[in-house]
Amino acid sequence: MPRRVLEGTVVSDKMDKTITVLVERRYMHPVYKKYLKRTDKYAAHDENNVAKEGEKVRIIECAPISKRKSWVLIKDGAEQGPALKVPTAAAPAKKAPAKAAAPKKEKAAAAPKAEKKPAAKKAKA
Repeated sequence: MPRRVLEGTVVSDKMDKTITVLVERRYMHPVYKKYLKRTDKYAAHDENNVAKEGEKVRIIECAPISKRKSWVLIKDGAEQGPALKVPTAAAPAKKAPAKAAAPKKEKAAAAPKAEKKPAAKKAKA
């Protein structure tokens, strides 16, 4: 199962090697069909204390580090903390070079369909 990656704002960096990240999400109300905002705060591991309050950061799910910490900070594509391999979506996969276009097979000319005549109405006697 892939690890979740969330994006949010650092609201506290006062703890050693830990930051608090505020993640905002929008969802549609099931009855009123209006979009609502919900926020959640996550404690994330910041090994080198590089994140500062007010910064936009990305965090990734990991094995529990403590009672409340099960997220690790990702900073500018490079991971801070435990060695986690994070796939980056920035570089799309390279495609094979395009081959010369092969001529398309033409469908055999179908015989024209016979037209149906409207059914004659029966006269009542």
